[in-house]
Amino acid sequence: MTFTVSGCELCELAASAKVAANDKFSVILANEANYPGFARVIWNEHVREVSDLADEDRLLLNEAVWKLEQAVREVMQPLKVNVASLGNVVPHLHWHVIPRYADDAHFPAPVWAQAVRETPAEVLEARRGLVPELKRAIERKFANG
Repeated sequence: MTFTVSGCELCELAASAKVAANDKFSVILANEANYPGFARVIWNEHVREVSDLADEDRLLLNEAVWKLEQAVREVMQPLKVNVASLGNVVPHLHWHVIPRYADDAHFPAPVWAQAVRETPAEVLEARRGLVPELKRAIERKFANG
């Protein structure tokens, strides 16, 4: 297994756009205009699947996703949190943690489905205003390892 792969979007994000990180994973806030608070845990080593990890690393990754979900819930106050690991387009192990609301563009379908409504601009703006607080919450959650 290699640490990074040239041209891999997630390798680049894990190396540069992190809010929290250690030698195993990076936590980033995705720049998703319609989904403020959308975040990812990216495994630093370029692997495809959770089953590629040693048991200790798998547990560490699970703990990271759990901490990130806690931060998202605490700050963004969503109706629901979606946690997903797809990697079909970019086969680099990562988890999406996505705050969901009844008024979001795709609810109740996944965020990758066809939009069924437009979230009011003022609602999105208010949620975007929470992102700096979310960043601080993530930093706190991951400050002690």
